[in-house]
Amino acid sequence: MKDIQITGEVKRGYESVLTKEAIEFVAHLHRKFNGVREGLLNERIKQQQKINAGVFPDFPEETTNIRNGDWKVAPIPDDLQDRRTEITGPVDRKMVINALNSGAKVFMADLEDANSPTWTNCVEGQINLRDAIIRKIDFTAANGKHYKLKEETAVLLVRPRGWHLEEKHVLVDGVPISASLFDFGLYFFHNAKALLEQNTGPYFYIPKLESYKEARLWNDVFVEAQQRLNIPIGTIKVTVLIETILASFQIEEILFELRDQIVGMNAGRWDYIFSVIKKFRNHKRFILPDRSQITMGVPFMKSYAELLVKVCHKRGAHAIGGMSAFIPSKDGEINKRAFEKVAQDKKNEAAQGYDGTWVAHPFLVPVAMEQFNAVLKNAVHQKHILREDVNVSATNLIDTSIERGKITEEGVRTNINVGILYIESWLQGVGAAALYNLMEDAATAEISRAQLWQWLHSEGVKLDDGRAVDWPLYEKLFDEEKQKAATLLGNDRVATGKLATAAQLFDNMVRTEDFEDFLTLEAYEKL
Repeated sequence: MKDIQITGEVKRGYESVLTKEAIEFVAHLHRKFNGVREGLLNERIKQQQKINAGVFPDFPEETTNIRNGDWKVAPIPDDLQDRRTEITGPVDRKMVINALNSGAKVFMADLEDANSPTWTNCVEGQINLRDAIIRKIDFTAANGKHYKLKEETAVLLVRPRGWHLEEKHVLVDGVPISASLFDFGLYFFHNAKALLEQNTGPYFYIPKLESYKEARLWNDVFVEAQQRLNIPIGTIKVTVLIETILASFQIEEILFELRDQIVGMNAGRWDYIFSVIKKFRNHKRFILPDRSQITMGVPFMKSYAELLVKVCHKRGAHAIGGMSAFIPSKDGEINKRAFEKVAQDKKNEAAQGYDGTWVAHPFLVPVAMEQFNAVLKNAVHQKHILREDVNVSATNLIDTSIERGKITEEGVRTNINVGILYIESWLQGVGAAALYNLMEDAATAEISRAQLWQWLHSEGVKLDDGRAVDWPLYEKLFDEEKQKAATLLGNDRVATGKLATAAQLFDNMVRTEDFEDFLTLEAYEKL
């Protein structure tokens, strides 16, 4: 293959997805679109510079005609009409089987935040998805338990990595290929026609968009991919995660750019919180309290959640609610309290007008399903709920005031502890980490280190007991929480050296004067 190099190990079986034709297909997409991608990433830098200078985001003036226009997204396929409960998770073989069998309406197979992007995970994930589609997937665990697909399974959607990421194991013309195009292209090339033969289609979740121009690039990629494989335009269907503060000012524009392909939007709430901290990090008025206090009821989260429903329904798209990350415990009382919280969360989303929601574990599928069944009854969605009572201004979207919000020692400790433990898991190759009865992905670690950075790099930040959030306090708590993490993991795990690397990486991210946009960019170099 001319000027294309695979530097990752091609293990037995990998050649079935890393075919000459497939690699040339993704390389073609990279060559055609990577320049635009890099230009858009530079636009992110310029936008951040404006915010740093005190120019806060607003609804774009140049797209007023789109917001005022009379248009709808294209018709939605039958198998994407009922999305009342969706399960998400990484693309390892056991997870793919269990998620498809979970009873959820949709499984979002995650090559992004719940996946540690080792070469093995990314390539074997593609193999697992292909095998699931042709129903030749099974798995036998170490204890002898055998897993295979049921007759009826969830509809499959795949989330590729975001525009900011690269796949370092495939070089095109001497540079790493866009991870977005690698993930999307391999899956689409191998599976689009097989999916169509099964009366479904190549369906995707698109992450981390910050502007309608980034959505336009995805649309151009979809059109090119479909034309190149002689598949009708509009066959690809996507759901976009609104998980950045800048995207919430351009929800209608993103829908418009993808109107032939898009079927819905999802409220990616953990990444959204991270985005707010990241974008406004240099402004003291945006300092947030402990992340446990940043609920969907606080002004900026409630405004964005309701705006998403209003705009999606106005344009004929589904609105999908946020993640409930609880995973069952051996403690029945913990489970009881958690299930009650999840049920209330899903009840609230259904009442807001959402058409479905996310969970991280099969045990939560019936809990979420019950709340949406109660509202939807025999309907498959509630897009007739137009939320004309909602009027969200630019000021509402950045209203980060939180009544009785406070920063506590426990909040600082939690951010350190969970941040280190998640990165350690990620470096071990596990991107969906079970920590303290929650299934955590990269967003949690990002919030954790971003909050600490903001608290420590802003003047006069204090704990609720009056102590300063300063470097001596951080260093003391960091040492203590690192030791707690070591005790939790045990000697054998600590001996791998990943905990020490994770702690150093986390500490560097907190200390650096120039805030790093994504910790996974630096961590990826250590995989």
